[in-house]
Amino acid sequence: MAKGEQRSAARLAAVQALYQMDIAGTPLPDTLAEFESHWIGKVVDGEEYKPAEAAFFRDLVGGVLKQQRALDPLIDQTLQAGWPLKRVEAIMRAILRAGAFELGKRRDVPVKVVISEYVDIAHAFFDRDEAGMVNAVLDAIARNVRAEDLAKG
Repeated sequence: MAKGEQRSAARLAAVQALYQMDIAGTPLPDTLAEFESHWIGKVVDGEEYKPAEAAFFRDLVGGVLKQQRALDPLIDQTLQAGWPLKRVEAIMRAILRAGAFELGKRRDVPVKVVISEYVDIAHAFFDRDEAGMVNAVLDAIARNVRAEDLAKG
């Protein structure tokens, strides 16, 4: 399995882990252990969960939690007025947080790759409108935190 595919699987697993932690309040070590031992690279209830790059998965989930106080206001100011992040569905919050974290802290990953990956994840859970919102929000965040990368083209 190619590294890009393993990273895609890690992003999806990270979004699902962040969602679970948001909804159930599961602590980080328990969530990481559960996903790595019971989900990633396994078949669960007839669904195949692809192998994921474990270090990348851990970096995304742990990084979002560490940076959440900085990420949430950044996302809030990008969302349309009157729709603070806390009013957005939990899975959408997880997608936006992971995408914003990766844009800000994983400069080794090109902006276009980050946005495309999280738009794809949004398509797995939502209709086109929500995926379009993910695209617009992450694009605006990228213009804020990675303007120099976008200028290079």
